[in-house]
Amino acid sequence: MRTCRATAAGKLTVVLATFVLVVAGCGSGPTPRAWAASVCEALTPWRAEINKLTSSTHQQMTAQTTPAQAKENLVRLFAGAEQASETARRRVADAGVPETDRGDEISEGFRTSLEKIRDAYGRAGDAIDELSIDRPSDFYDGVQAVVDTLNQEYDSSALDTSKLNSKELKQAFDEVPECR
Repeated sequence: MRTCRATAAGKLTVVLATFVLVVAGCGSGPTPRAWAASVCEALTPWRAEINKLTSSTHQQMTAQTTPAQAKENLVRLFAGAEQASETARRRVADAGVPETDRGDEISEGFRTSLEKIRDAYGRAGDAIDELSIDRPSDFYDGVQAVVDTLNQEYDSSALDTSKLNSKELKQAFDEVPECR
């Protein structure tokens, strides 16, 4: 009877030790390579969408459309850029925190940059929506001012890559196919 209890206790110890290892493993983040791949998979379609929307915005500003048409198109374009930025931010957040020195800060930096970009597009769309179309020259001057502000906010939201001190992440971003 005693050996039966000792064996059961031993099995329980092994099960508990295995559970602790599994739980501890669940809390760890992705490797630098896996994280870099996920981030690039999130950012590649976002960049393509932003490039397309930027081109469309430029076309809208130079096209011979009525202020009402331009306003409608620009509001829609900026809403699309805002949504694309939020989708990218969410996908970067879903990538987790890389297992590397300062992984929390690095992940937060990417997410914060995308949040700022998302918010800049949202403010630009709202500002365009508030412009009066009664006087076309004033409307287009207003559009130019909104775009200038957007560009400034976009530039100031850029991720400071000098803080990417992780050799593992730098190497991962250089090597993983998703980032090429």
